[in-house]
Amino acid sequence: MHHVDELIALFERTFYADYTTRLVRGEDEPIYLPADEQCGYHRIVFAHGFFASALHEIAHWLVAGAERRTREDYGYWYCPDGRSKEQQQAFEQVEVHPQAIEWALSLAAGFPFNVSADNLGGEQTCRFRFQQRVYDKLVRLIEQGFNARTERLLQALSQHYQQPYPLTPERVQWQGIQEQHDAL
Repeated sequence: MHHVDELIALFERTFYADYTTRLVRGEDEPIYLPADEQCGYHRIVFAHGFFASALHEIAHWLVAGAERRTREDYGYWYCPDGRSKEQQQAFEQVEVHPQAIEWALSLAAGFPFNVSADNLGGEQTCRFRFQQRVYDKLVRLIEQGFNARTERLLQALSQHYQQPYPLTPERVQWQGIQEQHDAL
């Protein structure tokens, strides 16, 4: 069973001392908030207490460099649901890396992963192409190595959820990948 409180505690044990950052259950939209006058620590706020949302927001934090972690939402633009095809393509371009990291975190936690195009009310792009790009990025990261923070969390998650470590490309399962790729 995957309880978000366990993930919050695991993140705290793994990162708080070195990065003064906490994973926080939010009510609505996720957001990253750097420390300020009102709060002495950085907050990764995830949506509605969902485990998948927490993994996704952690992935963004793991991708962000030190400078970006000083800015609200890492200084990225965000265009909400209802994006045009061009806006959606730009969104997917910046989401490939964090979603590949999220997939790795999901594997380490033994938790199901699904790519998120996050554009239910807008123009759709080919979900299979996007998933293929995320898959390809994940395999490259596994083969070439993750950054130190990501590796640290992958190891902690694997140990906590008793999953094999380190990750291998063979563990990445995407049923129908070849058939979908051939159809592209």
